Amino acid sequence: MRNALFELVDPEDSMNRQPKAPSSLMIPPSARVTMSATRRSFLRSAAIGGALVTTPGLLAACGSDSGGGGDSSTKTVTFGVNEAKDSGPAYERMKGFADNYAKKSGVEVKANYVDHNTFQESISTYLQGSPDDVFTWFAGFRMQQFAEDGLLTDISELWPMAGMTDAFKGAATSSDGKQYLVPYDYYPWAVFYRKSIFEKNGWAAPASYDEFISLMKDMQGKGVTPFAFGDKDGWPAMGTFDILNMRINGFDFHMSLMAGDEAWDSAEVKNVFSKWKELLPYHQADPLGRTWQEAATSMAKGEAAMYLLGTFVGDAIPDVLDDLDFFTYPELDASIGSDALDAPIDGFCLAAAGRNQDAGKEFLKYLGTAEAQEGANAAASAPMIVANADADTSSYSALQLKSAEVVGQAAHIAQFLDRDTDTNFASTVMIPSIQTFLKNPDDIDGLCSSIQEQKVSIFGS
Repeated sequence: MRNALFELVDPEDSMNRQPKAPSSLMIPPSARVTMSATRRSFLRSAAIGGALVTTPGLLAACGSDSGGGGDSSTKTVTFGVNEAKDSGPAYERMKGFADNYAKKSGVEVKANYVDHNTFQESISTYLQGSPDDVFTWFAGFRMQQFAEDGLLTDISELWPMAGMTDAFKGAATSSDGKQYLVPYDYYPWAVFYRKSIFEKNGWAAPASYDEFISLMKDMQGKGVTPFAFGDKDGWPAMGTFDILNMRINGFDFHMSLMAGDEAWDSAEVKNVFSKWKELLPYHQADPLGRTWQEAATSMAKGEAAMYLLGTFVGDAIPDVLDDLDFFTYPELDASIGSDALDAPIDGFCLAAAGRNQDAGKEFLKYLGTAEAQEGANAAASAPMIVANADADTSSYSALQLKSAEVVGQAAHIAQFLDRDTDTNFASTVMIPSIQTFLKNPDDIDGLCSSIQEQKVSIFGS
């Protein structure tokens, strides 16, 4: 596999270190992280010049008209953030990082806040132009691809970092063995629900697939849609594909498929879509007309009972945050089990074309500290689960503590479909393909043949 894959050796360790951050990746030193090189350097022109360049000019660097990412003074650093201004807790945390560093260091932080989808769609053009010095990005292949393209600066000199486990270092490492990321948070994907609604209806988290089906039928019988579902943004439904593929075919097959080493028209993949087709009637209809936030609101109102999403679901429905609980997706095959899940890691990178490399590295050094990550949480209306194991967790909710426990007990961690595979493939093939399936789930053979044909054109085999 070409991404950081975490094999958790001691799943109990993460819950015995209060008040240290109960990081999902709080793994003992014996934890093994593996990563191998991608074989797709010849595809860079497609990934760089292709689908992500859909909104040119919307992600211009802050304070820069030409030739680099802003003020070259060591007293100024520019900061590209994938959250729109005043957009909620995630924005508040990023502003906290910036403001606290400026106060501590005396360095001006010029922040460039851009809504999440626009940031992702424009990132390739942005990095090749006049980017900000430091910017928010993701672990996994999304980081590795830009590192291999020479668009990120090697920050290996900042590692090891106090409070960061070897597993986080692995997540920050590209195929050349060098580090390009400073992690700051992570979040698991699971099935969320409102405790009060479950209690009112006598519902309980299912322990098996049969119980899962019985639960959803009971929900429908009581006039409640089992699953909230929204894919207007293109990426949320990827989480459903991920978990079904890991439950049906196993983690190793899933990662091999993401790496381009398996056929998308295989029986294994067709089985995933077939199972998904069986489960669609338990989901909200017309998901392409609904954002993930709107789907979350449906669950908050009790119109839908459950929602498969990351823990960031709470950002959309803060008024019921204390009423949320979750369970991991149940086992579908006893020989496969249910010990794999998506738990993406977010971080910060240094743009190779950023004007102020030295100031950027100093800012990154701060961003990885427990002090910085605690301060970001203190500045927000809702805390994140921070990456630094030395950070205080007193502000964590029961939901976040449970998140850490669940991910700590997982045997295998994936980074999410659009972070675990080629960027061009995820954006130009999988988003429209999954949306096509959601509109017409009957032509699975045709769908898989189409994905395979496009996969070959991108991956080369």
